[in-house]
Amino acid sequence: MKILVPVDGSDCSFRALEFAAEMATNYDAALHVVHITDSRDEATEEIVRRARDVLDAHDVEDDPAVRTDVSLDFRPSNRIGEDVLTLVADEGYDHVVMGHHGAGTVERAILGSATETVMDAERVPVTVVP
Repeated sequence: MKILVPVDGSDCSFRALEFAAEMATNYDAALHVVHITDSRDEATEEIVRRARDVLDAHDVEDDPAVRTDVSLDFRPSNRIGEDVLTLVADEGYDHVVMGHHGAGTVERAILGSATETVMDAERVPVTVVP
């Protein structure tokens, strides 16, 4: 099983990552963490660091049965939902685990709609973590 977890830096997205880390451990699944953004800055580096901290806390990267990959996808768009669906199709993910909203008011609207976009496409099972 291949699990995709988009993170945006919000607490909600990191709760989704914690859930996915447990899921990957329980099912010996591959876990891919992605942050989709149109620029690389200090905030982006902090998101990657925090994602790795979550994986370390769950001993995911030390589990030989779980294959992990924390990466950044730089995409010049605010169409996060569509970008997630493209990754699902291109990379053959079996499951997506997402937070239900983002960090702030604008981000909440964007990631909230991204979550809805991914769920409405009905391409793979989606777990939404509050």
